[in-house]
Amino acid sequence: MIPRGVEVFIGLDPIDLRWSFDRLAGIVVGRLGREPRSRALFVFFGKRHAAAKVLFFDGTGLCLFYKRLDRGTFALPESRGDAGSVQLTETELEDLLSGLTLDVAPQKVQRKVH
Repeated sequence: MIPRGVEVFIGLDPIDLRWSFDRLAGIVVGRLGREPRSRALFVFFGKRHAAAKVLFFDGTGLCLFYKRLDRGTFALPESRGDAGSVQLTETELEDLLSGLTLDVAPQKVQRKVH
């Protein structure tokens, strides 16, 4: 169900995994400076990195995918400076969600000022 051929952004700041569609869409706009309905995948993790949520738009509505590892934690790329997100390839996302460690440099996010 997760789409192919799309951009993938990893939010580096932990979230409360009880948050759902509207709150995560707000994080996408406020912290990542992106449009939630852009057809990109937005991946968020809780503070212990044992679970992840992926928010994406499938053309008809927002979708939310939730994954919790049976053992271990997700190994996120480390933040450098004030980078708010990391852009990954689809293969890197698959590796990350499979519990593998990635070597990816975070990108600096330009935050919108209202």
